[in-house]
Amino acid sequence: MSSFAPSLAAVNAAGVVNRIQAKLPDMPTAMAKIGTFLLEHPQAPLELSIMELAEQTKTSPATVTRFCRLLGYAGYVPFRVSIASDVGRSDARESWKADIGRAFGPDDSARDVLSTLVNAHTRSLEETAAVMDLALMNKIARRIAMCTHVDIYGIGGSAVMAKEMQSRLYRIGINAHHWSEVHAGLTSAAIQDSNSVAIGISNTGRTEETIQMLREAGEAGALTVALSNNPGSPLAESADAAIITSVHEQFLQPDDLSAKHVQLLVLDLLYLLVAQVNFAQTTSKLASSAMAVSPHRRPTRAARLELGTHRGQRTTGRSPKRV
Repeated sequence: MSSFAPSLAAVNAAGVVNRIQAKLPDMPTAMAKIGTFLLEHPQAPLELSIMELAEQTKTSPATVTRFCRLLGYAGYVPFRVSIASDVGRSDARESWKADIGRAFGPDDSARDVLSTLVNAHTRSLEETAAVMDLALMNKIARRIAMCTHVDIYGIGGSAVMAKEMQSRLYRIGINAHHWSEVHAGLTSAAIQDSNSVAIGISNTGRTEETIQMLREAGEAGALTVALSNNPGSPLAESADAAIITSVHEQFLQPDDLSAKHVQLLVLDLLYLLVAQVNFAQTTSKLASSAMAVSPHRRPTRAARLELGTHRGQRTTGRSPKRV
């Protein structure tokens, strides 16, 4: 294979290629040799000098110069610059597709992007709800409600989900902790027992640190639960129970927000099921926490108006002026 085998980016470098294709049928034989060679190896000028290109095509530097001028360039250097620009634009589009996703284009309107997002996220939520094993969710919820300790493991974006779940469970009286650093997580996992529950969150199910922490908790005796979009992943296979989400298509890379939304749906459901099991404790804990933070919340406009009315009646005996 030639060392100038075209890359995907080079093949998509359509600006110069289109010019060559348009002019090729009318080119003299010597120039046609150059044109044919460049259609097969679009990036060659980025690596070859004018002398080297002439040698590769069995022509002369003067013929290469005339070829460039026929395409509309002043010479070989501007010709190379144009090829580099085409490849750069193509590389940028390939990078966009890899990092952002193929469902979105850099020139899409805000309305098109919004519509695609809504459709993707809605479909992911609906498909996750359709495949949800509610009997399993109830069993896990009961174990969490009755356990002495809950560990929740997540790395990167999944750490946000772990922290959110821990915060919710803690507010209703569950001794829950979240871990996103593997050494601290392993330390906690190692001291769990049969009265503990450990939850590992990973969309791919292949995050090594999360797998390690969940397995350590399982070896210590905890009930292990995996939350993943991949039922055949190492995380799911190493857990006692697996909750599988359904992300229809990964639109955003590498951090797909539709995956986070279905994770939130599952965790929200699990939280509410736990709250139902511990109804009396839940209501008591939520009331206590609400009372504790109430002095730090600004009252609503209606409450302020009512408070102002009472104060005005006490001090003047008549209603205050409208605010």
